[in-house]
Amino acid sequence: MKYLIDTHTFLWFNEINSEISNKAKEIIENIENEIYISIASLWEISIKVNLGKLFINNVLNLF
Repeated sequence: MKYLIDTHTFLWFNEINSEISNKAKEIIENIENEIYISIASLWEISIKVNLGKLFINNVLNLF
């Protein structure tokens, strides 16, 4: 199945202590699913990082 995840879900999935639900985590981790993120989410993340409102410790895990 194909899923488009939002910015928070994308960020939470990549955090150790996250607010992501177990169901969402299962969906994302299922290799049979295709997971997509909007270019707008990536744009939003870059804006927040540049404004100092979002700090990403391990950027390599995001992609």
